[in-house]
Amino acid sequence: MSAVSLRPYLPVDATRCAAIFRASVEELAGEDYSVDQRAAWAARADDPDFPKRLADALTLVALVDGELAGFASLNGAETIDMLYVDPEFARRGVATALLDALTRLAAARGAKTLTADVSDTARPLFERQGFQAQRRNLVQLDDEWLANTTMTKRLALSDDAKETVRH
Repeated sequence: MSAVSLRPYLPVDATRCAAIFRASVEELAGEDYSVDQRAAWAARADDPDFPKRLADALTLVALVDGELAGFASLNGAETIDMLYVDPEFARRGVATALLDALTRLAAARGAKTLTADVSDTARPLFERQGFQAQRRNLVQLDDEWLANTTMTKRLALSDDAKETVRH
């Protein structure tokens, strides 16, 4: 199995990230969401503001053998906005590496908790990483309603943050 490497999102990644978003929703969420729900969700990749949404957040991309395999974004210090993996790279540690990195970044920024609205498909990953369900949500996308779960994780303060608190 090839190692996963991470780097910051660059504007040139926008088209590939949109393709990953679309493929991830269409192919990986099939057991949890209907065809119409997935179509409404995947269409968000075509939003003209999609690249701006990635650029305005702290977005990381994951590479496997030099190929962009997934991406995730942290909005502010405490909210995971997106986490998507190309189906070709699913179950190879890409999502875990991205989620771990965002968790560390949030802690380094002084966040006490990390929150995400998690799809039913991604929920087991978040649970394995120590997130706990807080509430169920219904989100309307076009004429479709999709369920997700708001999940949170309490974070330990980084050594730098602990030092700042002491002084």
